[in-house]
Amino acid sequence: MADKRTVVVVEDEDAIRRGIVDALRSAGYEPVEAADGQVGLAEAQRAGVDLVLLDLLLPKLDGFDVLEQLRVTRPSLPVIILSARGSEDDRVRGLRGGADDYVVKPFSARELLARVHAVLRRSPERPEPVLRIRVAEKEVDCGRREICLNNGQRIALSEMEAGILQQLAAHAGRVVSREELLSSVWGIRDGVVETRAIDMHITRLRQKLRGDGPDDEPEWIVTVRGKGYMLGPEAVTVTDDGAVEG
Repeated sequence: MADKRTVVVVEDEDAIRRGIVDALRSAGYEPVEAADGQVGLAEAQRAGVDLVLLDLLLPKLDGFDVLEQLRVTRPSLPVIILSARGSEDDRVRGLRGGADDYVVKPFSARELLARVHAVLRRSPERPEPVLRIRVAEKEVDCGRREICLNNGQRIALSEMEAGILQQLAAHAGRVVSREELLSSVWGIRDGVVETRAIDMHITRLRQKLRGDGPDDEPEWIVTVRGKGYMLGPEAVTVTDDGAVEG
């Protein structure tokens, strides 16, 4: 890699942390180690960090607490949870808390690197067209990952939330299946990530988009039962070359 991507590894078990660090370094990443939650949070908040790999059972500061604070200070920083806690409740809590992925231990280095690559696939060498999406008085800038209100307020979107919206906007007028979202947004084509992860992100995204808006505000995302999701019929998309659709 011409410019190494920096990955903070927050893991208290030395052997596991060193194995992850070795795998990342061999793949061309620049890993930064943290053995407890407090150090991990501090390292993750530094400038230049591209992704955080976060264990949950940590000394000094619990992984969920680290995630919560990161979502306040670095709302768009990608976070992948690495945990032996693989229950549905834990996975749902992690995804609802803003994690971009959830990997259950034990995992192989190959699987982990695939997840890291999927989250970091938007590299400077492969820029994506910036899409802006408008519904009523709100606009989403997918490139900046922000919801822009007419009063000047801006609400940050996570990497996955912006990716979902951008994918729906790119295929406005048709249904996008959960499997297609897993493939295009997560970069996963083998079913490793449960489709329920998509539903959790859609729920959080809808909450952000609606905010304090009126109950009769047009829908941003429409659920098509048994098939997937599509962009709301009143949404207007604007590409970076100025083309307007909708």
